[in-house]
Amino acid sequence: MSFSSDQEARLEPADEIFTIRPAPADEAQPPRLWHNLVTSSGAKRLIIITALLGLWQSYSSWLNYELLLPSPLATLRALAEGFLHGTLPSRLATSLGMLLSGYAIGIALAGAMTALAMSSRWGRELLATLTAMFNPLPAIALLPLAMLWFGLGTPSMLFVLAHAVLWPVALNTLAGFEGVSPTLRMVGRNYGLSGPRYVLLILMPAAFPSLLTGLKIGWAFAWRTLIAAELVFGVSAGSGGLGWYIYENKNQLEIPAVFAGLSTVIVIGLAVEYLIFKTIEQRTVRRWGMQS
Repeated sequence: MSFSSDQEARLEPADEIFTIRPAPADEAQPPRLWHNLVTSSGAKRLIIITALLGLWQSYSSWLNYELLLPSPLATLRALAEGFLHGTLPSRLATSLGMLLSGYAIGIALAGAMTALAMSSRWGRELLATLTAMFNPLPAIALLPLAMLWFGLGTPSMLFVLAHAVLWPVALNTLAGFEGVSPTLRMVGRNYGLSGPRYVLLILMPAAFPSLLTGLKIGWAFAWRTLIAAELVFGVSAGSGGLGWYIYENKNQLEIPAVFAGLSTVIVIGLAVEYLIFKTIEQRTVRRWGMQS
């Protein structure tokens, strides 16, 4: 088979046809590091927080009335003074110690209620009924009863915190266990697993997304219940944590210090969410392919 001279001129060698040519300079892709920084969720959250702080600063400057809305700079100064004087760290330690105790009690009770619900139909109906009754009831509404039953002090605070944690954790745990596929259950039975080993090796990993959600919701409920309860217990007993710090400075018209206390509550909530729960989520459910 022969080609004419024009056809031969138009033919390209095979190595030139399959050669990968670099893109022109003007079509080059942006640096991957900068692209990842701009499109990452952390950068987006930082931009949102910066925008909110800018709006806060603009409105406080326009209002120019510190008793109503102090500026972010005034709040930051009050926050620094609170930490330098040691007031905020001591109140924060009191709140966190109380919170961890109530949170642990609530999780333990939720585990017991879930185990009872998984063991029998009567237990499941009991948990469903109690959850429907008490989950919508705000824990702060039980403060008067707690004060009558347990008096002023730590037992009353632990009671309302356990109530705030118990129902969302138990509800999400039960929903997670009931959502485990029959295939996984059969795999566990075929391997001869039963009792605690069956729960730890089959049910808990499969239901872990729901478990983690329940823990996060219980934490949020407990944290806000603690601050609200400390306002009441601080007034009654003369002591307390961050809630009492906020109330005390409000009575003294130290509004920047009030905003410093509120900012501490927000920062602690963000730290727990992104440093603890997000880390657990990335190392478990995301690594296991259970969430995108």
